[in-house]
Amino acid sequence: MNRSLFFGFLFGVFVLWAEAQPSFEGPPPATEPVRDASVRRTEYWRRVDEVLDWAASGAQAQTNDPAKLDLAMVSARIVRGQDLAGCSRRVIDLMREPSTGPFWMFPTVCVAYLGRDRLTPEALASIRTAWRTTRQARGDTENHFAMYYLSLYLMAELYPDEPAEMWYSGKSSSENLAEARSYLLHWIDLTTTVGQGEFNTTQYLGEYVIPLLFLATWAKDPAMKQRGQLMLDWLFAELAANTLNGVLRGPNARSDEGSTIERWQAMASYFSWLLFGNTPPTAGFNAWGLYFAPLAKNYEVPEVIYRIATDRAGDFLQRDRARVRRFWRYSDELSPPVYKTNYLRKDYAVGSTQGGRLDPIQAHVWDLTWTEQDPRGKHNTIFSLHPHSSGAAMQATFVTYPEPYVRGVTFEGKPSYDSPDKIMGCSPYEQVCQDLDTVIALYDIPVGTRFAHINGFFSKELADVTEDASGWIFARGGNAYLAYRPLASYHWEKYLHYSSGWAKTPADLGGRLLTSPHLKNGTILQAASAGEFTSFTAFQAAIKRLALSVQLEPTPSVKFTTLRGKKIVATYGRVPEIDGQPIDYKKWKLFEGPYLNAEIGGRKLTITHGRLERILDFNTLTISNRVH
Repeated sequence: MNRSLFFGFLFGVFVLWAEAQPSFEGPPPATEPVRDASVRRTEYWRRVDEVLDWAASGAQAQTNDPAKLDLAMVSARIVRGQDLAGCSRRVIDLMREPSTGPFWMFPTVCVAYLGRDRLTPEALASIRTAWRTTRQARGDTENHFAMYYLSLYLMAELYPDEPAEMWYSGKSSSENLAEARSYLLHWIDLTTTVGQGEFNTTQYLGEYVIPLLFLATWAKDPAMKQRGQLMLDWLFAELAANTLNGVLRGPNARSDEGSTIERWQAMASYFSWLLFGNTPPTAGFNAWGLYFAPLAKNYEVPEVIYRIATDRAGDFLQRDRARVRRFWRYSDELSPPVYKTNYLRKDYAVGSTQGGRLDPIQAHVWDLTWTEQDPRGKHNTIFSLHPHSSGAAMQATFVTYPEPYVRGVTFEGKPSYDSPDKIMGCSPYEQVCQDLDTVIALYDIPVGTRFAHINGFFSKELADVTEDASGWIFARGGNAYLAYRPLASYHWEKYLHYSSGWAKTPADLGGRLLTSPHLKNGTILQAASAGEFTSFTAFQAAIKRLALSVQLEPTPSVKFTTLRGKKIVATYGRVPEIDGQPIDYKKWKLFEGPYLNAEIGGRKLTITHGRLERILDFNTLTISNRVH
């Protein structure tokens, strides 16, 4: 067989395999970087085409019946030029009973723009009518506001110069455009000066980048179009720097039960697969991800960001700033700062915030996540938390009536919030200190607090779990050696998992909770790579030789010399000290590390990898690239 026939045969085999087995069911991709830009682009476009073909075929709804397709599949068929008459009929049918809110708005924006020259006038008119007759709820979170105003902005540009009676809002096109633009400029300014409130979200990344891609593609105003491009680079750069082989790990402002223990099981993994190709996509390409694909070829992740995600020379430490979700009650500050520490190595990553009040329901404060060759189904993480549940905590950040809380929130997609065995959430009684791969979490819980204990999550993937007489618990996770030290007595409970947002009955997925029922409490975690020691036994011996002093009364306090030779003094209620120096949080920048750097208030992000540099400057709305 000659060379061209041979490669033609291999290509045919690959196409047949790809059609029969989507990437989320196939083997895990390689994690090595693709250095040839043309090959990288070809592979990226192939992944985009896979998503489009999968959606256009009706695989999402497991049907070819046009009457059962949703707007994501209609969008894919419009891009493919497939059954446009059927798409028009389906749009008309869907617009007979419009929904409300951001999750309906941005899909209709997608179809309205993609279908401008392809759908029938009747179908386009049905969309326009829905935006006139159906009131749209704005929502109450940062991602809701972003989707709402990005969608409203684009629709106001699509239908300019129309009077107030043509809009659900009772405002004219120009008024809607001005309101949307004002909020978007405000949100971008907040993000680029003091950080996001919903930072490093496992599931909500798509809710930002999808409408931002619409803005970068369709905005008529060149300045707004450029802002869309800049924000895409900004958010994807942060994703790249906070992933371990494509898997986003903690801390997270907002997460869910699934992606808290199975770190890969998140929409962020879909975008890592699509842009970087270094982790499997989530099942069904995460549903919302289908709306990115129709325009994905209009965006190509810059090489410097791609290289940060896939080509790291060694260990690195990143310190960043973000902000707390806005407080409406019980706070002297609207959005207090969040201080994030991330330490990434080949075999594991450790990340944390300083603890305290973040998002009351879905925050994930700290963890260690270790590398798995195939992360699907793997609970490759360890952490502790105080399972705080409080109506006052939710009243601080929500403006609805307080009476439904706390019980009401458990019936609205957050079933674990009021459970003593939950593994997600923050607490005002938790204080965290991290130095490289050491974490000290302290808890001082007032008498009478609901759920006055702490939970430590021990994964089903942990091997050689050893409860040593010294008080340390040793374990292996992948190629990481772990030492976990509870500061008070404990017992073990079976971990029960809420498998979806509305699941009311928890499932046994394996794993255990280390439950310590003491008000004065804490956790120490120290990690190392297996390759640093001759054996697991040698690691244990090294840990037991480290200087450690613990005091729980009157306030939890720890003095600990880490494996890296750092002397940490952490006392609840005081600023932690490392080698005799208090951590000076006031000096922390918006981003500071080998890859991402930005000043507080600067509106400018410098992205660096080796000789590559890209500067995103919102002051001048420019992108500068340089090879040193």
